[in-house]
Amino acid sequence: MDDITSAAAEPDRLRLLRVLGPSHVWALGVGIVLVGEYMGWNFSVGKGGMIAGLMACWVAGLLYTCVAMIDSEVTSTVAAAGGQYAQAKHIVGPLMAFNVGLFLVMAYTMLEAANAITVGFLLDTVAGMQGQAGLNQQPFIVLAIMFLAWLNYRGVLATLTFNLVITAVAFLAIVALFVSVQFGASAVPLDFSAITTDPLPYGWVRIVASLHFGLWYYLGIEGTCQAAEEVRSPARSLPYGTMAGIMTLLVAATMTWYICSGLMPWEYLGQAGTPLFDAARVTGSTGLMILLFVGTAFATLASANGCINDASRAWFSMSRDRYLPSWFGAVHPVYRTPYRAIVFLVPIALIFALGAPLDQVVTFSILSGLLGYTFMTFNMVMFRNKWPLGKIKRGYVHPFHPLPTIVLLILCSTAYFAVFLGYGTQLSAMMCFYIIASLWFHFRRYKFVRRGDQFTMPWPKPQGY
Repeated sequence: MDDITSAAAEPDRLRLLRVLGPSHVWALGVGIVLVGEYMGWNFSVGKGGMIAGLMACWVAGLLYTCVAMIDSEVTSTVAAAGGQYAQAKHIVGPLMAFNVGLFLVMAYTMLEAANAITVGFLLDTVAGMQGQAGLNQQPFIVLAIMFLAWLNYRGVLATLTFNLVITAVAFLAIVALFVSVQFGASAVPLDFSAITTDPLPYGWVRIVASLHFGLWYYLGIEGTCQAAEEVRSPARSLPYGTMAGIMTLLVAATMTWYICSGLMPWEYLGQAGTPLFDAARVTGSTGLMILLFVGTAFATLASANGCINDASRAWFSMSRDRYLPSWFGAVHPVYRTPYRAIVFLVPIALIFALGAPLDQVVTFSILSGLLGYTFMTFNMVMFRNKWPLGKIKRGYVHPFHPLPTIVLLILCSTAYFAVFLGYGTQLSAMMCFYIIASLWFHFRRYKFVRRGDQFTMPWPKPQGY
């Protein structure tokens, strides 16, 4: 598997197909993230109460708006598979690129596992409503991951077209629940009395702690970058799809908090497995229950589907550049997909989906994402310094620089503290994992990397590259 020569890799140097438009980019970004409205976000309410959950929703929304703005500029200019990994290898260097690629793979693979767990939990909940408690969830978890991996194996256009349809249905289900409750379709009226009677049950510090799971509303929107090499017009599709995606999610997140907080006691909401589906059950409407069951199922499948797409592109890109064994950098001769990367990551997702609790998997995904966002702050500053405006052609220029970068760094630092308050052991373990991986790359893998071949953009190379 070691890449002593390049002869074996040359036959596999097929290229990915440019077949995607802005709607597919939207479907990839929102499809990965929308499951955060259907599960996981509500743990922020359990951390600090209803007000803390709302503040986490909006603060996290500001963090991800900065992420979307920065990504839209850099990725529409560095339009290559791997997204932030491709940015890092051009702007920073190999060690940072390796770590960023690993952040992406871990974040999306853990998110994929969390989605599969939710599919099993949802089916178990519905079976319990029918008097068949104790459903074996594992076969459904395995089936969901295997089916979506097969779909990704067969081609990106079909994969993201599928995501476009089921993501739209899942989003419209949230809108339908919100409108129905507002017009009196619920047997239980909205009740926000807890906001006035006990607004901060655990004190002010828990507002910070709640930010940990508030990130789950939006985690993964940066995945739109992974499609950069497969869109027809990166300068148009990536900014439009990404910015439309974050606006969609801000609306969906606020509606979700409003509906669930108004229909359920915050003590129950803070530990619910499928909060939007539970909210539909509280209304007493069979139609809404069926709709939100379908919405929850579609949201989890869309997210897992997008995660397989993004994780495999990051792994494929790293392998193509010899940061990992080049065997994984092959493109399927018929379907033009990174099929070996897709297949390789399936058992890793299954191990975590079958053997780890949901909150732990969510935390691992969030931590990997946070590390990636922290990198983006330094990456953006270096990008503007090395190639000032007017020196190279950009697909999009985000406004207010460097304000979004500064805000993002401050919010990322706050989020690390929030994670430390509840999951300090996991934070330490993840940092140790990435340090060990960095040492492995430096001492064992870097010798196979062809540094001169990493720079593929038609720009003037920075001094010393």
